[in-house]
Amino acid sequence: MDLKDHIRDIPDFPKPGILFRDITPLLANPTAMQYSIDVFAERVAEYRPDYIVGIESRGFMFGVPLAYKLGVGFAPVRKPGKLPAAVHSASYALEYGNDTLELHQDAFPADSRVLIVDDLIATGGTAAATAELIEKTGCTVAGFGFLIELAGLEGRAKLPAAPVTVLLQY
Repeated sequence: MDLKDHIRDIPDFPKPGILFRDITPLLANPTAMQYSIDVFAERVAEYRPDYIVGIESRGFMFGVPLAYKLGVGFAPVRKPGKLPAAVHSASYALEYGNDTLELHQDAFPADSRVLIVDDLIATGGTAAATAELIEKTGCTVAGFGFLIELAGLEGRAKLPAAPVTVLLQY
């Protein structure tokens, strides 16, 4: 199955000059969604994660079913103020300023292997900040998994040394 057939291009969203890769048609198609999760799980199983972290919010859509399929735990990485217990925080640069992500301090036991999952990697700032959060918990980044990579933006260069799985490249 060619998953690109289930990704819709939306020009000039969210602002002029941006070509947005819309995953909602893939999510709406049960066969495409199941296929993407099955392929994702096959490719990341070799990383032997104990947990999966999904990055708010589209990372949740792939992270939870991957955790289920692999039989491992899941923890969310969220924007500030969304998690109820004590958190670790990591900030990262955006084109127009900074943003921050948070993870519960007790999300997993120390020395766990954690797979970071999101729908897309562009410039890599969000995934790199998430890796920083994993390290603050005393755990190891087992790898990264993304449905889509915008290869021209070279986001992989910002990531710490760990394997990266991508299902689609643009």
